[in-house]
Amino acid sequence: MSKIRQDVQYHAPIVERSSRPGVILRIVLLAIVLTASAGAFIVFKNQLDNEFVLGLLGVLAMVGIFFFVSAMIGFIEIMPASRPDELSRTFVDTQPEGTLITDRKGRIIYANAAYGALTGATRESEAQTLETLFSRDREATESVYRLTNGLHEGKEGAEEFRLLKPLNPATGGGSGARWYRLKARVLPSRESGGPALYVWQIADITSERDDQERFFKELQNAIDYLDHAPAGFFSAGRKGEIVYLNATLADWLGIDLTKFHAGQISIGDLVAGEGLALVQSVQAEAGSKKTEMLDLDLRKSNGQSLPVRLVHRVSAARDGAPGDSRTIVLARDAADDGDQSASAATMRFTRFFNNTPMAIASVDGEGRILRTNAPFLKHFSGVVSRDEIDRGARLETIVHPSDRLRLEAALEAAQDGQGDIAPIDSLLPGDEGRHFRFYVNAVIDQTDQAPEEVAIVFAVEITEQKALEKQMAQTQKMNAVGTLAGGIAHDFNNVLTAILLSSDHLLLSARPSDASFADLMEIKRNANRAAVLVRQLLAFSRKQTMRPTVLQMTDVIGDLRMLVDRMTGTNVKIEVDYGRDLWSVKTDLGQFEQVLINLAVNARDAMPDGGTITFRTRNVPAGEVAALGYRELPAQDYVEIDVVDQGTGIPPEIRDKIFEPFFTTKEVGKGTGLGLSMVYGIIKQTGGYIFVDSELGEGTTFRIFMPRQIEEIVVADPAAEGALAASAAASAPVATPPQEPRDLTGGSAVVLLVEDEEAVRRGGKRMLETRGYTVHEAGSGVEALDIMEELDGAVDIVVSDVVMPEMDGPTLLTELRKLYPDMKFIFVSGYAEDAFARNLPADAKFGFLPKPFSLKQLAEAVREMLDG
Repeated sequence: MSKIRQDVQYHAPIVERSSRPGVILRIVLLAIVLTASAGAFIVFKNQLDNEFVLGLLGVLAMVGIFFFVSAMIGFIEIMPASRPDELSRTFVDTQPEGTLITDRKGRIIYANAAYGALTGATRESEAQTLETLFSRDREATESVYRLTNGLHEGKEGAEEFRLLKPLNPATGGGSGARWYRLKARVLPSRESGGPALYVWQIADITSERDDQERFFKELQNAIDYLDHAPAGFFSAGRKGEIVYLNATLADWLGIDLTKFHAGQISIGDLVAGEGLALVQSVQAEAGSKKTEMLDLDLRKSNGQSLPVRLVHRVSAARDGAPGDSRTIVLARDAADDGDQSASAATMRFTRFFNNTPMAIASVDGEGRILRTNAPFLKHFSGVVSRDEIDRGARLETIVHPSDRLRLEAALEAAQDGQGDIAPIDSLLPGDEGRHFRFYVNAVIDQTDQAPEEVAIVFAVEITEQKALEKQMAQTQKMNAVGTLAGGIAHDFNNVLTAILLSSDHLLLSARPSDASFADLMEIKRNANRAAVLVRQLLAFSRKQTMRPTVLQMTDVIGDLRMLVDRMTGTNVKIEVDYGRDLWSVKTDLGQFEQVLINLAVNARDAMPDGGTITFRTRNVPAGEVAALGYRELPAQDYVEIDVVDQGTGIPPEIRDKIFEPFFTTKEVGKGTGLGLSMVYGIIKQTGGYIFVDSELGEGTTFRIFMPRQIEEIVVADPAAEGALAASAAASAPVATPPQEPRDLTGGSAVVLLVEDEEAVRRGGKRMLETRGYTVHEAGSGVEALDIMEELDGAVDIVVSDVVMPEMDGPTLLTELRKLYPDMKFIFVSGYAEDAFARNLPADAKFGFLPKPFSLKQLAEAVREMLDG
């Protein structure tokens, strides 16, 4: 290449066809005209008239003067003069690359000396086009073809190709293979609308290729040396992502380098235990670098630990942002562990110190932190940094200000050498959601390495424990309140039952025109209102009667939407977001509808200016439960039902009280405070869970999680199934006219009424007797057995309370079944049926009448049991 460049520096182009051929043609034409004119004067000098000759000479003189003046002022150019573009022409002529200019048809317009030197052409007749030059080489021909197509589209381009022989062996550096670079671009015409030309530049780049190959070989050797060095090495980006690790470290950790790519893993994936906190604690100042030596464990791909020493170097940008890091990894092998030298012992202690599950710090008499382990840096990284510890940060910075006096007293006791220093529970400054317990131990024997050390402080995070304690206290509180509410409801049911029975008895003997009739109706109406409150209390205590069935939440919400829409008013919009393929749940339809209605009404009241209430459903597989963040929610399949509003939100200080009975934020007389407590009880009794998420001014979301109901699929015999269907069709009743009201009179039936509450027993006896029943009464289960013995079992039905002294209702039923297995039995209770039914034999048959009840309800229950 150097020889070619020297040649083209002094040689003119081998081809140069002017783009302005008309100049020479005009000069030749002018000479011919002048010569012809002179010859004509000589030949015809005797035949021309003098006046004509003089006129012709005058015209020629005028033309001559015009051309002369025009040439002088530059209007007409007889011979091409030197132009301003001579510099550019010289520049192109002396280009080190071979330059070729062609028209669109490939005809050569210009070729500089370098092109001739590269191709071996010494004169214009030897210059060849590129197609001809590379016609024997397929790779080069394809390159020319691609570039030519690009030029036709107005695009420039470049191609590199290899020829087995040089284009000009005399100047090509031998007869071996050569590499060439071919560039092409369009040269626009100076004249508007003129034809464009194509500029081709070709250069021998064999030496560049040789340099690149030599560089790549050296780089490969360097990578090979680094990959197989006796020490591990990795490089990480700004976010801790591993962009490179050598083969030695990959072999130690069991990482397959063929499957590794930059950013696939991070430093946190390599470091075991709390070592990451040590690595992250090394931070450089703005615009500088920092190197630290760290002893910790790395994590192998099989989960095993690899004890190592890191030489970790980090950098920081000028603005203080973290930069890249470079780390050398030195393995501590078995020989090192077996060494009893002080260095080996220190390394082993450091490894133990940094892998303890608790944060540890040593402090001096002034309370300054002397050294810490990795968990300490991890837990308190947001409060104190490693650099601040190196500058003498005090231990009190990691303790809540309200507990610093207690910490100071504990450190003074440690400095005095006292033992049994009481632990200190404190909140983390800046994050009061995290709790820590600090244990302060005195240092009795100071060492030469740390003579100023007076105390060792151990810190254990107890946030989880505090949350569990709070949850347990709340659960115990709710259970206690539920027990109290259930007891109140039971006793209150007895009172209401007596009131309802008495009012019914009085109404039987009163006429609507009587003055007392309206008062009696008002008594009954308010008794019924009180009965509703009792049912809500029983719902909270999870003792109300329920009839669970398998339901689809999509159908339940769809059927309930119109009712909710009417209840919430015109300024509240109802939206429903149904989940796809919802699982079934098992609950009482009426009770669950009451849950949704209560939540919707509460949402309406929380949006006085209107808004949107959204019902949202979805399936929650067991694998997603942990991610929800609710500790008390077991891992199983659930159907989630959310009720979302855009209301004022619930303040954090009362959020834990909203499910308690009689707690309400509404004005006096606007609410009983039993709505959400009833919701809580119904959900809990069906095995579900309810949580509330709320922010002031942002709205509230109640999340209900109902256990998935797995329906059993029974494969029946098709033949038997067909016979069953035929039998059912044959026995199906035909349409009958409406039946007359049921006769509730007793006839000759004998009833044994067992009730410990005298007012209820007396009212029930009187009501049944008015219906024609013969009634015997007993105040307890023991008394009922004695009456049965006196009557010799001549009783048709027993109506008994559940909770009684001496002997309760279930025990009475068990004893009666021994002597009278077919005895009809009705339980009367304010509690749920399943609250006592689980204590009875599986084959026990009985009726159930919830308290409080009216005369009609009592008579209907007895009549139905007798008829059944």
